[in-house]
Amino acid sequence: MNKIQKGFTLIELMIVVAIIGILAAIAIPQYQDYITRAKLSKAVSFVDPIKLAMANYAQENAGTFPSSGSAWTTIGLSAEPTATTEVSAVTTTTGTGAIVITLDGIGASYNGSTVTFTPKVGSTAVSWAATCGYSHANMTKIFGC
Repeated sequence: MNKIQKGFTLIELMIVVAIIGILAAIAIPQYQDYITRAKLSKAVSFVDPIKLAMANYAQENAGTFPSSGSAWTTIGLSAEPTATTEVSAVTTTTGTGAIVITLDGIGASYNGSTVTFTPKVGSTAVSWAATCGYSHANMTKIFGC
């Protein structure tokens, strides 16, 4: 009489487990890197309105930046921007227009690091250069420092 095979053999199960292990070894680090870059992108989105307000102020005031007082109201914002999960603090440097953000909630190696955006007033526009307090490939990709 013919025997009917029921279930999977041990080697078939071992092959499936090996394939899942290989996929997990590749996918998990890639996913974590993706999450980190997404959080860094949120930090960029946080600072964009501040950069726009600072650039607008410079263009309306002959290329100068606020030299004293509360920079937030001077550049047209109602108050200091509220911290987010990714950005714990934001400050401006009077006179230079530089914006400094402190990162938080992104990852252990990124937390507490700063990114400084320094404006350069040109004849037709204000350009921004970023300086990162922590050197990593993701910081270079996102902020360009």
